[in-house]
Parts: sequence; structure tokens; C-alpha cells
Amino acid sequence: MSDTAAVKLITAHVQDKALVAIAEKVLNNERITNAECLTLFEKGSLGFVGSLANYIRERLHGDKTYFNRNFHIEPTNVCVFSCNFCSYSKLYAHKEEGWELSTEQMLDIVKKYDGQPVTEVHIVGGVHPKMNLEYFADLLRKIKAHRPDLHIKGFTAVELDYMFRKAKMSNAEGMKYLHEAGLDSLPGGGAEIFAPEIREKICADKVNAEGWLAIHEAAHNLGMHSNATMLYGQIEKFEHRIDHMDRLRTLQDKTKGFNTFIPLKFRNMDNDMRDIKESSLVEDMRLYAIARIYMDNFPHLKAYWPMLGRQNAQLSLAFGVNDIDGTIDDTTKIYSMAGAEEQNPAMSTAELVQLIEQAKREPVERDTLYKEIRNYKKEPLADPMPAASLN
Repeated sequence: MSDTAAVKLITAHVQDKALVAIAEKVLNNERITNAECLTLFEKGSLGFVGSLANYIRERLHGDKTYFNRNFHIEPTNVCVFSCNFCSYSKLYAHKEEGWELSTEQMLDIVKKYDGQPVTEVHIVGGVHPKMNLEYFADLLRKIKAHRPDLHIKGFTAVELDYMFRKAKMSNAEGMKYLHEAGLDSLPGGGAEIFAPEIREKICADKVNAEGWLAIHEAAHNLGMHSNATMLYGQIEKFEHRIDHMDRLRTLQDKTKGFNTFIPLKFRNMDNDMRDIKESSLVEDMRLYAIARIYMDNFPHLKAYWPMLGRQNAQLSLAFGVNDIDGTIDDTTKIYSMAGAEEQNPAMSTAELVQLIEQAKREPVERDTLYKEIRNYKKEPLADPMPAASLN
């Protein structure tokens, strides 16, 4: 379909001239402004923004939908910080209510996957004062010594900021130290919403926006890649979402170090913001679509399926999303403890492939940096369902 035909199709029933102008810019591969993004949030229907986002998604990736074979290690949920939205952590003063894994226990988790074709371990948890920079550097070295090919994606900027300050290292020094110990890339957690007036109310005591961005920039400067997140659907307004995405887009212009943008839905179970109603499915899909339109320099948009649920993650593939994360293997509690759809988040490779194919998309297994490992349209599974051995 030509761009002209696409414009006519997408804007056929749109009367608002501002929306038509935005569609023309998007279809001409031109960047939209913050003001235009606000117009999309205020006036763009689900069908309109979804059509634009899907056009971008297919222009970038066709029908390819990525996932990887991964597992999580959560060293502790004991934390020195007290974020109001968090259902996961236990304050250090009440650490007996939480868990603390030893290095040996974490290595045992890694060893459980010996002989299995997993490509990534994702390490995040609470900020524990005794789990310092050297503690985690030692863990990284031991994981790499045991399984050198395993990509280690670890530690939010919140965890890293605490480690670096405690070790009296700069961001550049701390990142270099952990990178040399075996850290390959960073997840995107801890970003929440960058606006200080929102951060003050939901996570006042942890690293601010400037600190979060500086740590990711330090990683990018070492040639490392990272992800970026945004916690939406709590007390923020449209303007705060746009400010957040603008800061990420600006850093990406500078470093080109982000792999993917991951909107994370606020969940209200068992936390200090439980009185806030969660966003609707329509608003979730609108957010994904508008993010895909605005974040034009991010190659990928991910829907984290344990948080959204399988069916909703599948639906998001029509709204700009081209990645649904990985097998997980029931190794994360962060969202299940907050009331997410998936209380036991694990899917086999066969189940992920089937979920993607049901949405008429093309399942592609990737590594952390989006190198294609296997295209299941070209190389279908011999035994399509189910099999734990396919994890």
C-alpha cells in the first residue's frame, strides 16, 4: 500500500484536521511534536492511533514478533526504599518478611538451566544495603565462569545508583567495573515517571530522572545497550507521559543505546496506591499505540506479557507492539504480587509461538540484542504443543 493510500484509509472517517495532519507526518516518516502527541492522547480514537501504530510497526518489522528464552533471578525483595506503588518489596526494617538469596542459591538457579537453550538471565530486585557493588560483581563473575555464553541483563538504575554511591564511584566508573565483571546490558526498570512532581508522590526517596538517564547514558557510552520503561496509569497526566517519553527520545537521539521501550501498567493490589483505579484495556492499547508513534527512534516496542496477561499482550500486537518478552519460566514475582493477570508467569517456546501465530504474526526467537536465532515461520516446531523441554 502506498503512503497516499494509507493516509486515505486511516483518515477516511477522521474530521479533525489536526489528526489528519499528524497522520500525514507519520506516514511520511516525520517526527511528531510533543503538542501533537498530546493531541493524540486527547482526541485520537483507539482505531485511529492503532492504525497509525500498526503501519509503523509493519514498516519497521513486517509481521515479525520477537521473544527470547530467558529466566529471572530476584536476589531479594528487601529494600531501603518505600515506593508507594510497589507491592513487591519489604522495607529493610522488616526484612524478616522478605527473602534474601545467597550467591550460591542464585548460582543454583543458573545451573538449573544447564543444557537448555536459554540465552538471557534477567537480574533485578530490591535495594539491599548488604548486597553491594562487590557482592554483585562477584555474582556476575561466577555466572560468567559457569556459563560464558549467557547474556546477563541486570540491575535497574535505582539499584545501580545505590551501589555506585555506596562504593564512592561515579556512574562511569561503576558501570565499567560491572561491565568488566560480566554485566552485558541493563533492564529499563526504575524509570516510573520522570516528572519530579509525580516522582515526589510515588517514589520520592530513590534516584531522580536525571540520575536514571545518566546511568543509562554511562552504559551506552561503554557500548552496552539498555531498555527503557514507563509506569503509566497511576496519578500521572498525559503531559507527564509525554515529558517522560521526550526525555527518553532525546537520550536515544544522542546515544542510540536503547533497544526497546516497555510501557508498564500500574497494578494496585497490596500497595499504598490501592485506591487508584487501574487503566482500562482501551487506554492500555491507546498508550501502546501512541508510544509507538512518538518513540520514532526506538527500534522496538515491548508488551511485557506477565503484566498484561497473555490475551491482552496478544491484542497489543495490533497496536504497535513487536515484542512480548520471553519464556520467564515462573521466575518473577514483581507483577504477580501486584495483582497482574499472570499469577504464575511461564510460557514454553511452543506456547509463545502459538500465541503469536494466533494473532497472524510471525514468531521470531531473538537474543537480548535482537539478533534473530530462529524464525518459526520458516522453521516450524516439529512438535508444536506443549513440552517443558522447549522452555
